[in-house]
Amino acid sequence: MLRPIVVGLDGSPESFTAANWAAREAQRRGLPLSLVHAWLRQAGDLPAADSEDTVRHWAQRILRDGGKELTGRYPELPLTAEQVPATAVTALLERAEGAEMLVLGSRGLSALTGFLLGAVGQQVLARATCPVVMVRANERSTAERPGDEVVVALQNLKAAPGPLLDFAFAAASARGATLRTVHVRKLPSSDYGYGLATASVGYLDGDLEGQVNRELERALEPWREKYPRVTVERTIDLAFVAGAVLRATAEAGLLVVGRRTHRSALGTHIGPVTHAVLHHSTVPVAVVPHG
Repeated sequence: MLRPIVVGLDGSPESFTAANWAAREAQRRGLPLSLVHAWLRQAGDLPAADSEDTVRHWAQRILRDGGKELTGRYPELPLTAEQVPATAVTALLERAEGAEMLVLGSRGLSALTGFLLGAVGQQVLARATCPVVMVRANERSTAERPGDEVVVALQNLKAAPGPLLDFAFAAASARGATLRTVHVRKLPSSDYGYGLATASVGYLDGDLEGQVNRELERALEPWREKYPRVTVERTIDLAFVAGAVLRATAEAGLLVVGRRTHRSALGTHIGPVTHAVLHHSTVPVAVVPHG
């Protein structure tokens, strides 16, 4: 049985943009699409005069309108719509268990602030067992340009996470797009201070770049064999990780980043790089959990 692409629909413009993005992705991958709306009312969500029947009515309308629009645009796409009597976080995390990916809309404040992650988005991103794609309601999300790349950020080349590369290569293959791998290598502490000039010369001479390229090629080899038609480009930088990743998305249609699934003493987090990228990216961002 094919695992669906699940999208959370709450009636906002951002969620409808996310639903359209999810429908395009489902169609190109040959997967069914599932629209989910959580309608359980919580204290403070709606005026007290709004009855449960009213809330349910609006949930039905949101799903009906969303489904009608998507069916008109993608008549061959298998589509289901479901009302879930649960909170948004509970409903989305439950549906994520059996999904290929979960797609959510995110409100962008400006080109600089990028995504605004509300409480629902933060909790789902930190706990979902499948990849979560955050989609902004902007031109980069609604109109894909020919030649748009898929960008994937790789930090640990010696133990490159399989789920991250699986998702990135599959996304590039489905689009017929180039996959750009971005790796940022931090300089050793001994190379700072008076040794900085020497380190820079070594980098420009290709010593460090050659070493990193070999490590990157070894990390990518299994996926290059699995996806021989995917063109792979590389960006290697000595910089702040989030800044280098964001610069690489200038010609991108999708950015793929990872999230470790281990729990710290303070709970589950998405990591500082992923957090920064989510807040500043102007393109859809896929967050892929891995061990």
